[in-house]
Amino acid sequence: MPGPVLTQASSVLCSHGGVATAVSPFPRVLVAGAPVVTLATQYAIAGCSLSTSSGPFDVSGQWVAGAVRVLAGGVPVAIATGSSITVATGAPLIPGAVQPRVVAS
Repeated sequence: MPGPVLTQASSVLCSHGGVATAVSPFPRVLVAGAPVVTLATQYAIAGCSLSTSSGPFDVSGQWVAGAVRVLAGGVPVAIATGSSITVATGAPLIPGAVQPRVVAS
């Protein structure tokens, strides 16, 4: 399913409201002036509100399914309609504001 390409400037949250920041986007491909995020890009999560006595809160995440036809450095780019997962809980990352001009499938 096609979706907007995620960039370092895209707003991404964990399922519990923590802010996710792309740690190492692909710097050689820019969309709207920001480096693109690939499936290899890790996200650092700050401010996750999940607090349980049985387990840790989300501290990192990654997209696991993205574009099939668009690659950056040989790796599929992450798209807003793709699948993602956080390391501690397995909950998805939620893209918020993304650039609307470049769509990949």
